[in-house]
Amino acid sequence: MTSSNTVSATVPPQSPEQELALVRKELEELRAEHDDLKLLYEGTIEHGEAVEDQLAEYNILLTRTQERLESELRDAGNYVYSMLPEKRSASPGADWLLVPSTELGGDSFGYHDLDADHFAIYLIDVCGHGVGAALLSVAIINVLRANALADTDFRDPSDVLAKLNNAFPMERQNNMFFTIWYGIYQRSSGLLSFASGGHPAAIHLRTGADGYEVTGLGTPEGMVIGAIADMPFDGGSFRMLPGDRLLVISDGTYEIEDDTGATLSWSQLADKTRTVTGPAPQAVYDWLAAFQADAPLPDDFSMMEFTF
Repeated sequence: MTSSNTVSATVPPQSPEQELALVRKELEELRAEHDDLKLLYEGTIEHGEAVEDQLAEYNILLTRTQERLESELRDAGNYVYSMLPEKRSASPGADWLLVPSTELGGDSFGYHDLDADHFAIYLIDVCGHGVGAALLSVAIINVLRANALADTDFRDPSDVLAKLNNAFPMERQNNMFFTIWYGIYQRSSGLLSFASGGHPAAIHLRTGADGYEVTGLGTPEGMVIGAIADMPFDGGSFRMLPGDRLLVISDGTYEIEDDTGATLSWSQLADKTRTVTGPAPQAVYDWLAAFQADAPLPDDFSMMEFTF
């Protein structure tokens, strides 16, 4: 008979002193982990506070910068407005309204006597908005106000547009172009000569048997100003009579969506002006604003009204 012996290993019991030492060791390890976590937490909080302080400082600087820019834009807008002419009651009487779609727009206009017999009228619309468009707009208006184009007959609208076209090429104006309506009213003959470069026709209103008769005064084939050098510009003429009204406009006076979502046309604007009995610029602006639910118009609104 064969027999086998089985040997079992047993762990000797620990004494109370050994168990206490083990517990103390575990407590020390836990305290060390706790201290490490505390240091990490405090470092995170300290870093977060530093980041928060830095963000607060940046926000203060950003607010100050924004306030300064807004102040400068207001100053620039006030300067542009200071360039606009005084409204007048002398013949031809003049009323106007300019409402930029942003702080600074590209529309501007003016009128002045060239001499005792000739009265100049002009409205320009620089492409785009903002500081660049406003600066170019002011530069053009200053040239026209001062008659500061060399070898130019300012009583000839076609010549004025041709000389402006060569004086303000797009490649020297940050690729910006502009449109213009320019007219000369001769008091002695009642003749209004005009030319337009890429610009909407002016609206002429004359009282007829069935209310106001509307005539568009513009040269629709005219190229925008600054696109192609040495372009010729056609002109036209129209005899004004006492009681006539003339509205010189930008495309922002009608190129918005009506309550059906369709874009208004020049003809719809002209039809609207036939029903206006008071000053047309404010009445037309209120009409357009109603379509926008008091939101800003999508483009600069510029309109001059002349009465003869």
